[in-house]
Amino acid sequence: MNYTFCAKTDPGLIRRNNEDAVLVNTSCGVAVLADGMGGYKAGEVASGMATTMIAAELTRHLSGNAPLSDPGDICRALAASVDAANQAILQAATGNPDCAGMGTTLVAGVFQGGQLFLTHLGDSRCYRLRGEVLRQITKDHSIRQEQFDAGLITRAQAAHATGRNLLTRALGVETDEPVEAQTLQVEAGDLYLMCSDGLTDMVDDASMARLMAEEPNIGKLATALIHLANAKGGRDNIGVILIHAKDAPEMSGK
Repeated sequence: MNYTFCAKTDPGLIRRNNEDAVLVNTSCGVAVLADGMGGYKAGEVASGMATTMIAAELTRHLSGNAPLSDPGDICRALAASVDAANQAILQAATGNPDCAGMGTTLVAGVFQGGQLFLTHLGDSRCYRLRGEVLRQITKDHSIRQEQFDAGLITRAQAAHATGRNLLTRALGVETDEPVEAQTLQVEAGDLYLMCSDGLTDMVDDASMARLMAEEPNIGKLATALIHLANAKGGRDNIGVILIHAKDAPEMSGK
């Protein structure tokens, strides 16, 4: 399987600073997106630490003389990298008054062969477009999601629920934050979207699916998704990573 990556962020129309961070390592198939929160510029610190540390740690495990290839080992490396970033953010928040209370959401994936190894915390999401069907393959760690799961609100009500952005899990909040990694089979033609709530709070799933199905160039698609979020208000920073899976060309022998 061959993977093409595109990562972009935009501050939106309201906020002066950009607390969304995105980072990809195409050679190792690593993609990491984080949406920071906290005091003055502390959110930027948390999201930057998360993306940089997790991508670097995963790259270390996936490259070098003995790169990981076993699915269980890759899942453990993913969980370990997230835990290391969590501890570092907690330590930085404790040692610097300007960073007190900072934290970040996270969605991180490793694309290896025909599999995606995926983890997330908070309400940053991963979607998959397969054929014409867009599916959200992460579940938000938020009060809104818990209310929906309990049957207290409908999906339509969830879009406008009070406190919909209150998170139940995030990096930099708890010392022992459990990390769950899932393994998904990738098919040729799949298009994956990792994004912050700056996109999903502005743009509904149907509009995202329509754009993703219509624009084959993922660079132009990332720009179009950001422009649409801004056209609908741009109330928050917008982070987007797109990953397109295609069959690897067959090697011809002589």
